[in-house]
Amino acid sequence: MVTEKITNHEFGKMVQAASTVLNQNAEFINSLNVFPVPDGDTGTNMSLSLASGLKYEREETSDSVGKLSVALAKGLLMGARGNSGVILSQIFRGFSKSIEEKPSLDAQDLAEALSAGAETAYKAVMKPTEGTILTVVREAAQAARNEANEGGSVVTVMDKASEAAKVALASTPDLLPVLKQVGVVDSGGQGLAFVLSAFDDILNGREISEDQQHQPDNTEMDEMIDAEHHRSVQGKLNPDDIVYGYCTEIMVRIGKGKEVDHKFDYDTFYKYLADLGDSLLVVNDDEVVKVHVHTEHPGKVMAWGQSFGDLAKVKVDNMRLQQETIIENDAEEAASEAKASENIPETAIIAVASGEGIQTLFKSLGVTHIISGGQTMNPSTEDIVNAINDSQAKEAIILPNNKNIFLSAEQAAEVADIPTKVVHSRSISQGMTALLGFNPESDLDGNTASMEENLSTVKSGEVTHAIRDTELDGIQIKKGDFMGIVDGKIKVTRPDMIDTSVAMVQSMLDEDSEIVTIIYGTDATEEEANKIEDAVMAIDGDLEVEIHEGDQPVYPFVISVE
Repeated sequence: MVTEKITNHEFGKMVQAASTVLNQNAEFINSLNVFPVPDGDTGTNMSLSLASGLKYEREETSDSVGKLSVALAKGLLMGARGNSGVILSQIFRGFSKSIEEKPSLDAQDLAEALSAGAETAYKAVMKPTEGTILTVVREAAQAARNEANEGGSVVTVMDKASEAAKVALASTPDLLPVLKQVGVVDSGGQGLAFVLSAFDDILNGREISEDQQHQPDNTEMDEMIDAEHHRSVQGKLNPDDIVYGYCTEIMVRIGKGKEVDHKFDYDTFYKYLADLGDSLLVVNDDEVVKVHVHTEHPGKVMAWGQSFGDLAKVKVDNMRLQQETIIENDAEEAASEAKASENIPETAIIAVASGEGIQTLFKSLGVTHIISGGQTMNPSTEDIVNAINDSQAKEAIILPNNKNIFLSAEQAAEVADIPTKVVHSRSISQGMTALLGFNPESDLDGNTASMEENLSTVKSGEVTHAIRDTELDGIQIKKGDFMGIVDGKIKVTRPDMIDTSVAMVQSMLDEDSEIVTIIYGTDATEEEANKIEDAVMAIDGDLEVEIHEGDQPVYPFVISVE
């Protein structure tokens, strides 16, 4: 019997099937890692995110597909882990908004929902990059629209969407250079292709077996690596330098005031502001629109807002004039005095970190709350929201310390109960350096700007072992060898861990270098750290070297140069 409409019965089976397939193939997606390091987690993040969505969908008692999709989207948002999980949540956020009042779905409803999902996902990323999951969802949605417009059924609409997703996935290496270099597809796009294929199986009456795993051929097993850690979708979220000097915030009461000459349209409103600067955030409901943007022209931002309504709030900070360096001891003393008079901090500083030693170091630098996680397990949006709200502070700052946690942190900041900002630290070293820019007497925006500025003052290095043979950026990498990764790029590779570490540090040093900090993890010893110190001092005897026990997994050494 041909499925003519998607009811709650079909929809529930579709979500269950997609969750099952992602779970079964998580390790395959995880193995897709541009860097051959043992921390690929795109598959795990997408699987856990959708599992959260499935839980919320199952708990929804309504028989309406629209209501079930809203529950799915809510669960995905709260459980979203990593950038891939957040983008997946945004796809289904748009999907659900399109059909939230629909008791069941026909072909046109399904096509429009997929299109809305693609549009919402693109809007979630400030500067979308093709060759990613975004390309896959856009092409799938276009194919669905075309089929629906030609009178297709829900089954043929999903057939076309799934087929287009696979074609788009195959094209991703031609759109993203890092994928082309190693001849593979995008991992987030692969995950979405699995989801749409599972939906298609259910609508065609094909049951999902318990062992329905994709079986890669020998070439794929040797070469498939994921672009998650290299994607410019993620990489462009945090500029290294302050190009736009005024942190500008406005709140506009839509349709109110004497200067109104535009009817509010989100896309029109957003596009103009996007051309004025970066770090743009626009959030609205039917009555109010809130804006945060870094720009050289705060006056233009305010004037644009006034053309849609009156200004209920205006805040402008000159980030170039704010204090860049705060003495660590003063910050710690102020924090100690605050804790003595009141257990609840004025500002919660929340860091994501793994390893008891690293967590202790963060606390010594002023972090008030730790979320356990990082390379091997990205915390969900809900984990971060809970940490913020449980802090009972008046405001919060999040240090993700991993670019794959940026989107989850941004989502958490939007839905938290208190004003929250994200300082876009990409590594443990950056997170620690950022803390030197925190001033207890400054406001939230001032601290965020100061901490962001500090990120560029440190070089971050990590040492780990290769889990496969590969070649990247002209460097031949052998399975089992050690790699030195500096600010996200593999710089050196050697068979010996100490040799690799020393060579990596040498590549990080310049005439301005003063301090080298060595943090050794669970797979290294203090004795080995001392050997690195000796070698570094032999290179430059004027350097100051600090050694700390970090207990971190995956990376035997995390080393910074300032």
